[in-house]
Amino acid sequence: MPDSDYLSRAEAVLAAVERVADEAEADIELERSGNVLTLEFENRTKIIVNLQPPMREIWIAAKAGGFHYRFIDGEWRDTRTGTEFFSALTAYASEQAGEPVTFKP
Repeated sequence: MPDSDYLSRAEAVLAAVERVADEAEADIELERSGNVLTLEFENRTKIIVNLQPPMREIWIAAKAGGFHYRFIDGEWRDTRTGTEFFSALTAYASEQAGEPVTFKP
């Protein structure tokens, strides 16, 4: 995938995450610094989503661990398990928020 395609697709993911976090009923503080998006929950736990342009990946760091996602067949998929990015982020955020938070593209 060319760099321009990666960046446009990856930026769209960060924009979607920001939108959902802003609209969520859960108390989520959001901070963006360049290619790094930090979601902080009421209990002070954090999820960090960041772009990795050299690898053409998106990474998530959550209480559940660290996860790498690559764009495969039209979706961002975990490089180890194949789990789709937004469904995984939904599970991690819901666990850390202690209430349902649904992320979608």
